Amino acid sequence: MLKAGDKIPHFDGVDQDGKKINVTDYRGKKLIIFFYPRASTPGCTAEACSLRDYYQSLQDQNYELLGVSADSPERQKKFRENYRLPFLLLADEGKEVIRAFEAWGSKKFLGKSYEGILRKTFIIDEKGYISRIIDNVKTKDHALQIMKQQ
Repeated sequence: MLKAGDKIPHFDGVDQDGKKINVTDYRGKKLIIFFYPRASTPGCTAEACSLRDYYQSLQDQNYELLGVSADSPERQKKFRENYRLPFLLLADEGKEVIRAFEAWGSKKFLGKSYEGILRKTFIIDEKGYISRIIDNVKTKDHALQIMKQQ
């Protein structure tokens, strides 16, 4: 089970444009990685737009942002363009990064249990260690939720 103080798992994949992304791209930078179930759905859109609206404030605190879902690069690109998201979106269709960060698990909706992507956010320091994990994401106020506990 990942927890604060752990080194983040190695990851690589492709972004919304099909460009390769690797954990080493963020070496020496503070990073916010947020996992969301599906691009362009109401909750995911609210979360991404909250981060978009406070993007400059987060950058002023030296954070890079990376969103991750199992959507295709094409769907991620459309999501990014439609909502003018200034950060990269990783298209983790094989769910390797999602599973490595333990953002896959049992969920409930309308009384039914199923497996899916858990809405989770990892705050990572410049050395690649987890500073904080947010499991209880408030989609509409997610950026404030992140900044409040810095």
